[in-house]
Amino acid sequence: MEKWTSAELMQLEDKHGAHNYHPLPVVLSRGEGVYVWDVEGNRYYDFLSAYSAVNQGHCHPRIIGALTEQAQTLTLTSRAFYNDSLGVYEKYITEYFGFDKVLPMNTGAEAVETAIKLCRKWAYERKGIHENDAKIIVCEGNFHGRTTTIISFSNDPDANKNFGPFTPGFIRIPYNDLNALEQALQTENVAGFLVEPIQGEAGVFVPNDGFLSGAAELCNKYNALFIADEVQTGIARTGSLLAVCGNCSCESRCERQASFIKPDILILGKALSGGVYPVSAVLADDEVMMVIKPGQHGSTFGGNPIAAKVAMAALDVVENEQLMLNARVLGELFRSEMQRIIDKSDLIVKVRGKGLLNAIIVNDTPDSKTAWNLCVKLKENGLLAKPTHGNIIRFAPPLVMTEEQLMECIAIIEKTIVEFQ
Repeated sequence: MEKWTSAELMQLEDKHGAHNYHPLPVVLSRGEGVYVWDVEGNRYYDFLSAYSAVNQGHCHPRIIGALTEQAQTLTLTSRAFYNDSLGVYEKYITEYFGFDKVLPMNTGAEAVETAIKLCRKWAYERKGIHENDAKIIVCEGNFHGRTTTIISFSNDPDANKNFGPFTPGFIRIPYNDLNALEQALQTENVAGFLVEPIQGEAGVFVPNDGFLSGAAELCNKYNALFIADEVQTGIARTGSLLAVCGNCSCESRCERQASFIKPDILILGKALSGGVYPVSAVLADDEVMMVIKPGQHGSTFGGNPIAAKVAMAALDVVENEQLMLNARVLGELFRSEMQRIIDKSDLIVKVRGKGLLNAIIVNDTPDSKTAWNLCVKLKENGLLAKPTHGNIIRFAPPLVMTEEQLMECIAIIEKTIVEFQ
């Protein structure tokens, strides 16, 4: 087998692949737990977790076991036939999150598209809005995916410049603004409100206490669906099973707690498979989900046997290893330590986040290279992270991280900041 160097592999991607990403200059070949290794054998702490897909750690043996066992018996039937895994999975995940029904898909963007279609169909068949007139409220700074419909309501020029014409039917309001939401909900023909409980890609913006509960109450008041996109924030990342759980301190399934805000539509992905396989899901109760009839929506791979087994194993790991509690405790420690570093540094001005979804803001303009260069230095010191929106660095390690490992990572970050200055 031919042995490639990192430089050669990066050159191959540059020559033969579309230039739709700008990766950090590191070529990874192996992962285990909180660590990844490059092709030369150098080890790094992973502080991105594939954008929170690898919450359970790289190559978790229980999840990999479920994948390999199922892959040897049956991989795909399509939905033209029943298979012996999907119904078991559907019962498992609906009971896990407390909904009547699940519509299984593959990617986060597919799940968001599914939720949009579901919301519109509910609006026409249940709320009585005239066909093609439904509007969905979204937030400025949102990131829900890269499909044509989704970028139609993005205000990021990188996402939508020269990709039009765009899909109509969306109203954009400021994030974390209940007054703006109520005003928009009074617009004629509003079907729902689609929101990220924490805006991750925008730079880990955490809304004020009461925003999510207030949004859910307003949606109920105006008979509009509250749609929570928890593709990145869900599955224990923020210290609760879901970010809409608020500030609950439960150590098990948060939907059983009084603080849980139950969305009308819940969108999941990423860590639903522990980063092992593309699995996403849209959950809703019968009153919403049953507007979809045979032939009206689907996916060849959605609900395949491997995905079903992998997702159940991934969710078992979250509960059995108490990853919600670990994310909550380590997140508080991380932000405290980052604030200590900020207090004696001119390079970093702020830390924000919840659980183990956090970001630091670099003291420079969004169009500067400072955050990128800082991430390159972090890589050289053994920790991988990536900038977002120019001067923001997102930190999201696997939730299986120990306190000892986290403190070692904090030491790397502090050393890098001090040396960078």
